[in-house]
Amino acid sequence: MAIKDLHDEPFDDSTIAKLEIFEAYAEAWLPTFIMLGSSDICVFDFFAGTGFDKNGVAGSPIRLLEKIQGQKENILKKNVKVHLYLNEFEPNKRKQLKFEQLKAACKAFLEKDDELASHVEMVYCNEDFQELFPKLLPVIQKNPSLVYLDQNGIKFLSPKYFLEFEKTNRTDFLYFVSSSYFWRFGEREEFKMHLDIDIALAKSQGYKFIHRSITQQLRKKLHPDSGLMLYPFSIKKGANIHGIIFGATHPRAVDKFLKIAWQKNKINGDANFDIDDEVGNQQLDFFSPARLSKIDSFKKKVREAVLSGQISNNFQLLSFCYRLGHIGTHGAECLKEMKKNGEVAYDAQSPMVTYDSVYHKTKKQLVDYQVKKK
Repeated sequence: MAIKDLHDEPFDDSTIAKLEIFEAYAEAWLPTFIMLGSSDICVFDFFAGTGFDKNGVAGSPIRLLEKIQGQKENILKKNVKVHLYLNEFEPNKRKQLKFEQLKAACKAFLEKDDELASHVEMVYCNEDFQELFPKLLPVIQKNPSLVYLDQNGIKFLSPKYFLEFEKTNRTDFLYFVSSSYFWRFGEREEFKMHLDIDIALAKSQGYKFIHRSITQQLRKKLHPDSGLMLYPFSIKKGANIHGIIFGATHPRAVDKFLKIAWQKNKINGDANFDIDDEVGNQQLDFFSPARLSKIDSFKKKVREAVLSGQISNNFQLLSFCYRLGHIGTHGAECLKEMKKNGEVAYDAQSPMVTYDSVYHKTKKQLVDYQVKKK
C-alpha cells in the first residue's frame, strides 16, 4: 500500500484538526510538569515531518516549539530543561532532504529566542520507528513524557508499543490511526500481524464508527488491572474516517484531554463531525420517537446510577464521567437538575464534580449525595 507524503501538498482540514488537538494538549500538558519543578521533561514526535507544509503552515514540530515558547517564563523561573525528540525517517533517497528541512526549520525558530534555546535540547533522529522506539523507551520511562505517534498507515499500531506506556504513570500519548484502512484491509494477514482486531464486529457497528471500535477493542487488550485509559477522537477526511487515540494513566491527563475534545465538538466530544447524527435527529418528523443526544443519554445513566446507589458521592461520579468519556460538567449538570427536581440533596454549593475537588491534595472535598425518598 502506497503511503502518501503529507508534506508534498498543503495540509487539509482533517490534518489541521489533528494538529490542533496535538498542540492544544501540549499547551495543557507542559505547565503541569514545568510548575511541578521537574528538572527534565521530554516530548517525543516520532513522525515529525519537515516542520511546515507546502504553503508554510506549521506542522507538529513548530507547533510544539510555539507551545514551549509560551511557557518560557515558567521554564526560566523553574529552571526546567525541555528535551524535544524529533524523528523524521523515509526509506528512500529523499529522506536526508526532509530530515535537513526539519532541522533547519527548528533551528530558525530557536535562533530568534536565545533564552528559550538555552533551556531546550533538540534531539534529531533519522531512524525507523521500530528501531528507534526501544532505544528511547528508557528515556520515556524515566521522565515526564508526552509522546506523539503520527504515522500515516497502520504499521506501528501494534499493542507491543502502546502497552509499554501502560507501565508508566507520567507518560501521555496521542496516536494517530488511519482507521479506514482496517475497514478495507483488516482481514488481510499483513494487517493482522500488526493489530488483530475483530473486523466483523467493527463492521457491524457501521463504517463511521470504525475508529471508536478500534479503540474499544484495544482497551480489551489491556491487562484487567491496567490503569491506562484510552479515548478516541474520530476525524473525517473526505470519505475516510481516521482518528486519534489518546492514552494516559493519570486522571489529570484524562481531564485535560476530555476538556479539549469536548471543546472541539460540544455535541459528541469524540469526532470532528456529527458522528451520531444528532443534528439530523433534531429534524425528525412529528411521528418519530425522539432519540436522546449523547449528553442527555449520559445524564440518564448518571441519574439511574445515583438513584440506584451505584453513585453516592462526587468522587464516584467523576470516575463515572471519565470512564464514559465525559467531562465532569456533564455529571454536575445532571446532579443540579436532580436536586432542583427534589430527587437528591447534598451539603455543598455545587456537586463538586471537578478534578481539583476529587484529586487535588489541598482542594479535594468529598460531597455525599443523598437520595430523597418520596
